[in-house]
Amino acid sequence: MTDSHFTFELSDDEKQYLLDVARLSIRRSLGMEQGAGLPEPPSARLTEKFGAFVTLKKRNSLRGCIGHIVGDAPLNETIYRMAHSAAFEDPRFPSLAESEYRELSIEISVLSELTPCSDPEQIVVGRHGLLMQQGMHQGLLLPQVPVEWGWTREQFLAQTCGKAGMPATCWRDPQTRIFWFEAAIFGD
Repeated sequence: MTDSHFTFELSDDEKQYLLDVARLSIRRSLGMEQGAGLPEPPSARLTEKFGAFVTLKKRNSLRGCIGHIVGDAPLNETIYRMAHSAAFEDPRFPSLAESEYRELSIEISVLSELTPCSDPEQIVVGRHGLLMQQGMHQGLLLPQVPVEWGWTREQFLAQTCGKAGMPATCWRDPQTRIFWFEAAIFGD
């Protein structure tokens, strides 16, 4: 993966469409809007199959983040489902209340395919996201997370281990599988 970057360019209209789909999902779940189905996307690219995460922030603090790492459904449908999940199913937070809706900002991360990372020294903070996996333990951090926290590569690796519920040095254990990915990230 280090030889080529994940490129998933979206026009401003395509980005706005996906952000609108995320907001529509939340408004419908809150009962603020009626209807079914999704509006027609501005391009067929938005129905291609990609994994994606939807991150909700309220006054710049995390309010929910849920994603689907496997690209097995159209992107616009994945964004719709993940927006609902981030607002109402993130176990770290209570379900979103209607009174919070206007304070939300939304960030979308469209993921490249996850591939095994054979050399942790090649991980670039801000470019790569990580997934650590060992047995039943698994944890994922998006590429923007270490940048937001000012982490080094080693801190990023340790924090991803922690997210998986494993010791901070698990990434050095040959039994731990490390996957990396890149993401196209945008928000409102």
